[in-house]
Amino acid sequence: MKKSLEEHAARFDDEATEYDDSSSEEYRACAGLVIEHARRGSDDVVLDLGTGTGAIALALAPEAKRVVGRDISEGMMTKAEEKAAEEGLENVEFGYGTFREPEYDETVDVVTSNFAMHHLSDEAKREAISVIADLGPETFVLGDVMFFDEPDPEVPFYSPDVDDPATVGFLADAFTDVGFSLTAVERVHDQVGVLVAERTPKSVAETPGQIEETATDGSE
Repeated sequence: MKKSLEEHAARFDDEATEYDDSSSEEYRACAGLVIEHARRGSDDVVLDLGTGTGAIALALAPEAKRVVGRDISEGMMTKAEEKAAEEGLENVEFGYGTFREPEYDETVDVVTSNFAMHHLSDEAKREAISVIADLGPETFVLGDVMFFDEPDPEVPFYSPDVDDPATVGFLADAFTDVGFSLTAVERVHDQVGVLVAERTPKSVAETPGQIEETATDGSE
């Protein structure tokens, strides 16, 4: 992590009021795909990490049993709570938590995250994915800045001073190492995508041919 938790929290506290209006086209595309892949059933408990102003959590709440959002920015969560109240959603809650210490130890069926994990170093990402796996979800849907190809230093999508994206290959290995299989890979941009990881039954082994990759930006 190139900045401390406190520095990241302060930055997002400052951005909370305008965050929804300033989000990029790629962010919105990722959010839509995360929501699409995370929608499963009315009995599901969803944990949304790096929930921000609640874009994912609030979209999933009407069709889920319960949604729990975790973030490090009080400003962002205050905005999320305001939006939840405006929408009359009573099955969603927000509180402090990090990827590696989500402050959550109850049943969870689906874990989601959009545009947040890229702030962690690769070592911390691997640790976070392991912590999340230990919670026992059947599905983890990750939308984020990630490298499908060698990034072009002349046109970085991310901010090198504060962001630390991983390659898709690294993330795939981190998921499979803790018992997940990638069931979908959505490429939004050369440096932005969505990965869907499903819990691997002990008796079933996934093969590379079973992974679906979809280009959503029309470039391929």
